[in-house]
Amino acid sequence: MVSELINSDRRFLEILDRLTTKSIDDYYNPYRLFEWPESLPDEMWWMSPELTTTHGTAVGEHLTEQQRYALSKFESINFYSLNVHGIRELLIEVTRRIHTKGFETPSEFFHHFIGEENEHMWFFAEFCLRYGKKIYRQPAGASVEIPKSEVESLLVFARILIFEELVDHFNSRMAQDDRLHETIRAINRIHHQDESRHIAFGRELVTALFADVKRTATKRELADISEYLRRYLTYSFESLFNPHVYRDAGLADPLAVREELLASPLRAEFEQSVFRKTSKFLEKIGLI
Repeated sequence: MVSELINSDRRFLEILDRLTTKSIDDYYNPYRLFEWPESLPDEMWWMSPELTTTHGTAVGEHLTEQQRYALSKFESINFYSLNVHGIRELLIEVTRRIHTKGFETPSEFFHHFIGEENEHMWFFAEFCLRYGKKIYRQPAGASVEIPKSEVESLLVFARILIFEELVDHFNSRMAQDDRLHETIRAINRIHHQDESRHIAFGRELVTALFADVKRTATKRELADISEYLRRYLTYSFESLFNPHVYRDAGLADPLAVREELLASPLRAEFEQSVFRKTSKFLEKIGLI
């Protein structure tokens, strides 16, 4: 059981207590914190250009400056839409486990986690609806649905960790990018502040869950877990490449654009940079 493993790990208990205290000390009211301008200029970077999917590619070289700005706008709306969908999923899964057998010890932190993530979902949705007039649909992901099994909780929290680390890669960079509007920098800065706690907790919890699974899992089962998480890493990364974004930015044949970008030699380099820390952690504990 997870709580038994946590309770026997003095370091984890200290981390849990410190993160819970930090959540209380850093609490803010998002509904009063942000200033929402009536509109944001179209002729500006809405996302750091180095983080856009066309950066450095042959597709990107043929774009006008206006198209690059438009692309950064709709890629930012897609990125925040992915946050909305990802947070909805993790809220459902964490709420299913709070104050249940095996999760007694982390449940106090879960309360802070759920509250913070609900507020994150609100301000990301608010940004999308105010400035993009839409929330992009969640990309299809049938191939990475969570199987019902004894390793379900491990896969749930590993997915949450992967999602949070992907998002934080973007947040931490855009929070410091003075080419971006202060409203954009602010929501990335605040999210990064909270996600740093969630990631620290997530890494400890995934480590504990995997230690529990390893006690009874076969080599075949461990290989299946590894393969599943590799597919989920790919799915998460490829969700950044949304053909509806390319259509809204005015690019011709958006499906072909997506295919070309995913086939680009720069795709692997981009994916590696996004998941560098994540992959290193998952390899270190033996999950992949």
